[in-house]
Amino acid sequence: MSRVPDLAPRIRDAALLEGDFVLSSGERSSFYVDKYLFSTEPNLLRDVAAALAEQIPEGVERLAGVELGAVPLVVATALTTGLPYVIVRKSAKEHGSSAGRSIEGNLETGERVALVEDVVTTGTQAVRAARNLVEAGTEVVTIVAVLDRREENGGELGGFPFRALLRMDDLRVVKRN
Repeated sequence: MSRVPDLAPRIRDAALLEGDFVLSSGERSSFYVDKYLFSTEPNLLRDVAAALAEQIPEGVERLAGVELGAVPLVVATALTTGLPYVIVRKSAKEHGSSAGRSIEGNLETGERVALVEDVVTTGTQAVRAARNLVEAGTEVVTIVAVLDRREENGGELGGFPFRALLRMDDLRVVKRN
């Protein structure tokens, strides 16, 4: 049981918007969870990070977060756990000292990594980031998200172990057709 049992109503109150939205998947939705509305509130971010930290398996050596939305989450979780982290870009940087790289920060071959994500709708971004980490020589032991919007249950996302702090029903959201 999480030390932070009231996350669902707090995230709902802070970040659940109702209206007509187009999701990253291209699907339309009558609701949207704006991750920036919960990840930019210091007290809520601290508590989300504490809950994420509880989901990091023993033996993880490094955290990773997908740019841009998961960056505050992975930073706060790193501060909570003391684990170092990297940022996985959605595409390789084209300029500067890190031109051609899609992973920012130090990463050692063979490290066991937990990928932190904000909201999973289809999982495409998280799976792409996890595959980049594997291609860089790490073992992705889990993907952990704050919110899972997917309709199917399951502990896997694109072949990677997956867990989420919350699902849409935890926010008392019912999909309308």
